[in-house]
Amino acid sequence: MISRTIRILGIDPGLRRTGWGVIDVEGNRLIFVACGTVESRESLPLSERLLAIHEGLVRVVSEHRPLEAAVEQTFVNKDGAGTLKLGQARGVAMLVPAMSGISVAEYAPNLVKKTVVGAGHADKNQIQVMLKILLPKAAPPTPDAADALAIAITHAHHRQSAMLLRKVAAL
Repeated sequence: MISRTIRILGIDPGLRRTGWGVIDVEGNRLIFVACGTVESRESLPLSERLLAIHEGLVRVVSEHRPLEAAVEQTFVNKDGAGTLKLGQARGVAMLVPAMSGISVAEYAPNLVKKTVVGAGHADKNQIQVMLKILLPKAAPPTPDAADALAIAITHAHHRQSAMLLRKVAAL
């Protein structure tokens, strides 16, 4: 039986840095494709920062042509204004793949950590160690890119459930 290769884009949204990671999934194999970070300058107005994220992710989608995408859910912190701005960056991160007809799944940060490390409260160092094991050719340039790869891996493991939930919600 020939397994179909599924290309997944993971996105870790952020207003300063939005991490992205692309992996291929062939059966149970995870294959590193690329990763990086889209940055926006803090000195720019919010609208221009969101535009920079949009343009950067459009380039990533155009270059790597993922079939599916996954974005980390936002957790609410004490800074309401900061959470709102992060939500706007997250909206852009979800919109870009959706505009290309790519389904977008969402995963809670603790689920990402639990999937990749085995513990829902793992730290960034533990994620980096597991990425080296799961994707030996990956060398994420930033923690944001590493997180995006972890999100893509999470989607690879949970994608069937995510697709089923979307189908049920559409009924």
